[in-house]
Amino acid sequence: MIRAVLFDLDGTLLDRDRSLEAFLDNQYDRLEAFRHIPKEPFKLRFVELDARGCVWKDRVYRTLIEEFGAEGRANAEELLADYVNSFRLHCRPFPGTIELLEGLKRRGFKLALVTNGYTDFQESNISALNLNPFFDEILISEREGVRKPDPEIFLRALHRLGVSPEEAVFVGDHPENDIEGAAKAGLRTIWKEDSGCAKPTDATGSIRHLSEIPCILERWNVE
Repeated sequence: MIRAVLFDLDGTLLDRDRSLEAFLDNQYDRLEAFRHIPKEPFKLRFVELDARGCVWKDRVYRTLIEEFGAEGRANAEELLADYVNSFRLHCRPFPGTIELLEGLKRRGFKLALVTNGYTDFQESNISALNLNPFFDEILISEREGVRKPDPEIFLRALHRLGVSPEEAVFVGDHPENDIEGAAKAGLRTIWKEDSGCAKPTDATGSIRHLSEIPCILERWNVE
């Protein structure tokens, strides 16, 4: 019997691609740092360097300044601070996020959010999406001192929820950090399909849209 559902944040509940594009549009228009080049090359190169969120933005901005000849026009530390402070204003959830979480809570599932990242930055994004009321536990890697795909962070979430691995499922988009890590901790897994990644071989199930999750849970709970 599945009693708990654990979620990743970026790429699963937070539509990071759409959020990042909105932020970059705003930062380019608002600041003078890269106005000497067209907007689209700036955005495209940022996304490349960002590597789907795996590279922290201090390195991204330093590289952009060097490659686009923005020395004297831009300061990497100031741009990073603007990213940290302003990204939350452009956070976009995937369609159906709130409806899904409301429905799972009504049905009595325990919910946890398990995300890699810096504590203050991720907390601000979670708050911007109004997700806090839905989750019984929120684990952020910096605060926990352990990162996905280490099974420890998944097991820690289960312990706090008071459920066993066999009673839980993890939903995420990253084949290694989310699916492989959760599977090693003994959870069932639902891969939120991402065209930029190869399908993980150890996913118990897969979805294209969040609205598919309740049907999967219902099927597993009657097996």
